[in-house]
Amino acid sequence: MTDPRPPHGLRVWVRDLAMGCRFATSGRQGWARTLLTAVGVGLGVALLLGAASVPTLMNERDARGNAMSVFPDSLRGESAEPSAGDRTIVTGDANTTYRDLELYGRTLQADGAHPVTPPGVDRFPGPGEMVVSPALEKVLASGDAQGLVKRLDAKIVGTIGKDGLRGPGDLAFYRGTDKLVAGQGAHRIDSFGTSEGETKLDPSIVLLAVVACAVLLMPIAVFVGTAARFGSERRDRRLAALRLVGADAAMARRMGAGESLVGAVLGLVLGTGIFLAGRGLIERIQLFDVSVFATDLAPSPALAALVALGVPAVAVAVSLFAMRGITIEPLGVLRESVPRPRRLWWRLAPPVVGALLLLPLSGKVGGDSPSSVNELQVAAGVVLLLSGVALLLPWVVERLVRRIRGGGISWQLATRRLQLSSGSSTRAVSGITIAVAGAIALQMLFAGVQSENTETVGGSGRPQAGRTEFDISMPGMSDLGRSKELDRALERTPGVREVSGSMSGMLKTKGKEEYTSVMIGSCATLRELAHLDSCREGQVFRLRPTSGNDQEKPPAVGTAMKLKKIHGSGTQEWRVPASAASVRPKPDERTGYDASGLLATPSAIAPEQAEAQYGGWVSIDKKDEQDALEQVRTTVFHQDPAGAVFSSAPMKRSSQDFAGISRAIFAASVAVLLIIGASLVVSIVEQLRERKRQLAVLVAFGTRRSTLGASVLWQSAVPVVLGLTLASGFGLGLGWMLLRTMDRKVTDWLVFAPMVGVGAGVIALVSLLSLPSLWRTMRPEGLRTE
Repeated sequence: MTDPRPPHGLRVWVRDLAMGCRFATSGRQGWARTLLTAVGVGLGVALLLGAASVPTLMNERDARGNAMSVFPDSLRGESAEPSAGDRTIVTGDANTTYRDLELYGRTLQADGAHPVTPPGVDRFPGPGEMVVSPALEKVLASGDAQGLVKRLDAKIVGTIGKDGLRGPGDLAFYRGTDKLVAGQGAHRIDSFGTSEGETKLDPSIVLLAVVACAVLLMPIAVFVGTAARFGSERRDRRLAALRLVGADAAMARRMGAGESLVGAVLGLVLGTGIFLAGRGLIERIQLFDVSVFATDLAPSPALAALVALGVPAVAVAVSLFAMRGITIEPLGVLRESVPRPRRLWWRLAPPVVGALLLLPLSGKVGGDSPSSVNELQVAAGVVLLLSGVALLLPWVVERLVRRIRGGGISWQLATRRLQLSSGSSTRAVSGITIAVAGAIALQMLFAGVQSENTETVGGSGRPQAGRTEFDISMPGMSDLGRSKELDRALERTPGVREVSGSMSGMLKTKGKEEYTSVMIGSCATLRELAHLDSCREGQVFRLRPTSGNDQEKPPAVGTAMKLKKIHGSGTQEWRVPASAASVRPKPDERTGYDASGLLATPSAIAPEQAEAQYGGWVSIDKKDEQDALEQVRTTVFHQDPAGAVFSSAPMKRSSQDFAGISRAIFAASVAVLLIIGASLVVSIVEQLRERKRQLAVLVAFGTRRSTLGASVLWQSAVPVVLGLTLASGFGLGLGWMLLRTMDRKVTDWLVFAPMVGVGAGVIALVSLLSLPSLWRTMRPEGLRTE
């Protein structure tokens, strides 16, 4: 016997949602609306799954980076390097640059028959051999890097596996040698890798990362909510028909939510497919020197479950919330009349609360621990403040277009449409405005943090006209004979016009924490540094300070200094000889600084005793600067792979943590903008479908197609211009508040200009891509109805 009572509670929801699902998959129009919703939601889901993969991706990259470390835990404490054994190796730096390519390299030398191998390497390279990453192997085989082939000058005997690389695009190599000496620019290890603990980043970098996450994820959430409302006008008219046959208002809303649920579930499936397809292609993409293995792009189970359950729930909630603002009656939908004016007070509440959360943090982000950053408070403040852009944009557009009168036909058509219903147009661009506002704030914060997290590298050289100078540093070269050999090799290098090199080190005063610099070289070299009346092997000279600075005074005659023993370990005492003449340094027009401390010939102080290192510079002609620079790098690499060549001009270089996060932010911003553009195309196509009949009627009555096309573009342009204006204001305000938290000043108030340009460019591109769909909607077939 059947239950005579009507269904209630959960059964009612299930019945009405199921009925809505049937409507969503019935007929061509139903499938068209559902597929549009699925595409919009799918694009957002793909990005959400990508964002959910970031923790796994970072953990995997960090784990492989720690495994590659040549400073294992045994070398991080007070224990000495291991003694030579069957498994120990000696390793040194071999990083190099070729044109715009940065290569990671190590030189390896085995102590015994069974040496340890780096992760991802199956065969230990012998002298004259090397193993390379797959990306570097392609570069070397391309034929476009013959200079790099000549520089590395080794036979490839294997490739580095995934376990030995951070990403598939890494350019890395391990080169075998038999010329390394532990303690002279190289060290001995018995294992690779380190169990690096949690790294405490600078609070400003933590703040930057938190803001970046909030900024990058907000537009995605907005677009998922916007996509869930695709086809809402036709859906509401159909629900009005259902009211006519007996459905009540609550039942109609549940059916509408059921239609959105189908699109969201299909979007979830489509987004998963897009994510998996993009995951398969991700290894071919490299942005800002960041590459990712496909297996690293895997969302954590908890975050994946949150996306799977949250997206359909959000779609249903958005659909129900949207229908609260309209009245679906049996004879029509109230929204077709002039809507009630939007209220301002509740739209101001979220950004005001966000500002109240951020302002109390003024000057409190700092210290030595990232715990000084309240991540939750910062993230909440940023999200609430940026939400004001999306909340205020509909109110601003409505108030402005209400006052517009007159103008051309296309302008009047656009403004009249916005006066009747501006919601769909503003929703389409709200994601862009949030992204632009967030990007402006990030750029302001980025500039402020960068000014405090950079260091000046390079000299302050003043090269001769028509020439460029490059400094050379050889941290492992303490032998005077090798330094002279390097000088001769550089003089023979094509493109080099002038060479100057010397050995410099530091001596510690016995019994005191005082250090004195010492320059070691032949008499010819020392005469370039000071005015010497006479010079012979074995002499020492004291340089008189020229600036009157007591700190530059050389040690007095008889001062006891510590020198490293040439044979064996430990130090020995050495005193400044009574014959050490006081001399005047020559002004260095190249650097602007004068030498200070001591000058010594090799027989008086051996470079090894002062742990001196080679340093010099070369001058090359500007007309063939790039080729000559690569030749110099190759010469230095052949003398000592650990050597470095860099510009003599001062350069700003960010810290590694800051540079890595900035590259990741830019790469993510590019991805978000691309997805936003794709979603906007889908949104505009949906709007044109909703208006197909009206456009076709206007064409049938003689309205020019160009006029209608211009009206559609104007209709998009008005919300875009207002949205970008709001985005600029909110972005500058948010950036100012974030900089106040670090007690720093704004370095550039014009950072909004390029970001606004990028946002406008995306809108322009989207408008062009939507034109073909516009022309199709104005065909006579648009007059047909069912």
